[in-house]
Amino acid sequence: MNPSQNPPVRGNDYRVLRLQEDLTPSLTVSVVIPAYGGQDKLDLVLAGLARQTYPAALTEVVVVDNGSAPPLRLPAVRPERTRLIVCPQPGRANARNAGLAEATGDVIHWLDSDVVLTPGAVEAHMRWHHAAPYLVVTGYIRFTGAQVPAELPADLEEHFEPAEPHTWIVDLVERTDGLTANPQRPFSLHVGGATSVGARLIEAAGPMDDELILGQDTEMGYRLGQAGAVFVPEPRALAYHLGPTMRMRDKLSIDRVSHAFVADRIPAYRWLRSHPSRQWKVPYVTAVVDGTAGYDSVRATVDALLAGTVADLSVLLLGPWDTLDRERRAPLDDPGLDLALVHGHYLHDPKVRLATAEEIDPATPFVLRLPPGWIPGEDTLAGLLDLARDEGLGLVDVLLGESSQGVVAARLERASAFARARMTAADLGDLGDSADLDDVVDAVSGVSWVEGETYGFTTEATPPIGRRGAYRARMEAQAELARLAREADRLRAQVTKWKDEATRWRRTAVELRRDVSTLRRQLAAANRAQQSLRTLLSATMKRALGRRLRG
Repeated sequence: MNPSQNPPVRGNDYRVLRLQEDLTPSLTVSVVIPAYGGQDKLDLVLAGLARQTYPAALTEVVVVDNGSAPPLRLPAVRPERTRLIVCPQPGRANARNAGLAEATGDVIHWLDSDVVLTPGAVEAHMRWHHAAPYLVVTGYIRFTGAQVPAELPADLEEHFEPAEPHTWIVDLVERTDGLTANPQRPFSLHVGGATSVGARLIEAAGPMDDELILGQDTEMGYRLGQAGAVFVPEPRALAYHLGPTMRMRDKLSIDRVSHAFVADRIPAYRWLRSHPSRQWKVPYVTAVVDGTAGYDSVRATVDALLAGTVADLSVLLLGPWDTLDRERRAPLDDPGLDLALVHGHYLHDPKVRLATAEEIDPATPFVLRLPPGWIPGEDTLAGLLDLARDEGLGLVDVLLGESSQGVVAARLERASAFARARMTAADLGDLGDSADLDDVVDAVSGVSWVEGETYGFTTEATPPIGRRGAYRARMEAQAELARLAREADRLRAQVTKWKDEATRWRRTAVELRRDVSTLRRQLAAANRAQQSLRTLLSATMKRALGRRLRG
């Protein structure tokens, strides 16, 4: 199947891709295996690769000996196109990169030297790669505690089961409906044990970061995502890990080391960037501003950006800075005065970079393009980012103004969506102007227009509050909150007092009602006694009167 026959993948919902069950293979795959010692396990891994159903003629295996003593060797049972190279620089990333440099396949399949693939695993990976060129496919690894055999058993399941699943990956896949329900960090699926990646993606993302001690797989997965990757879990690509991983043995210590380094490189890990103002190697947002539009306009826009609630930000000021004449001159008569003022004002600001051409780190998640003179509010950028994240948008167009000359707009671009759009458009053979690319972005991620005024854009510059002003405002707010809390406590106490009094009144009323009932009963009894007395007296008088009349 030609990848262009498949529709664009929106977000990470790879379910739109149609796979060929009766696959006619055409793509080549390079299996890269970094190894340090463990000859017995490596022999089993290569024997497992020799049993793969994917054509041997389309498969090559590159084993990288990362300085083993004694040196590793290739066993007799191995795929036909297997070669062994040596990487003397220690470290998994160095070994992976050495193997990557030797690989020639259309697809790179990372494989650890202690992971044995079941016979159909590579074919299960490659079905996906025949459907689209921008996929990262991860198989399901099960961790076995079975004894390492001298030869690979005929029935892997019978020998290696019972085994434990890769619980973290299984949980991630299940809670995100197979990574299709707009997950925030699908790149976490990129684990080096049994993952395949389109070679074009790796070329765009770059090799593994050899400066990292741990977390190289995740960091590379993040950059693959930035390059436009779709991440696919494939349960049919089953593999057995011979024994537990280092992470399974000591997760907390590994996370502590890994997080210390990946925080600088993965802006999507927001919880690792809790500091309110520090800078990071890769910013979360880069704002691009034309530095030639006049000192006052540029300064109003840039200062507002730097004073906003999004501190994880860099500003790229574009202009012909290399043309500035640094010879003695009359500054007030200099035709390039405003350009010189912008240059001098921001030259030493660590969050501002002056460049003659647009150069943005592709690992930066978002790019804001803002015309000079338009001033965002303090929380404007944060609101736009919330909109893009919550709705999974690849582009937020902000309508700032309209005139007879046209529309003035700002743009918040998601870098990964534009990278995916460029790859999709290239496969369709229809990469036109930027408007055409926006249409592809709409197909793969979504585009929305919003009103600038609604999000706090103005053309009237106001002095930034400043840290001390913000601190004082926060202290005043906290003091007012404490006062209101005390007043609330007082009112609650008063309400409690009133409730107690009301309870006493209710009890008194009940007692009074009981007394009234008793008095009513006593009065009724007295009335009855009085009536009886009257009746008796009347009868007595009648008898006395009768006797008197008879006598």
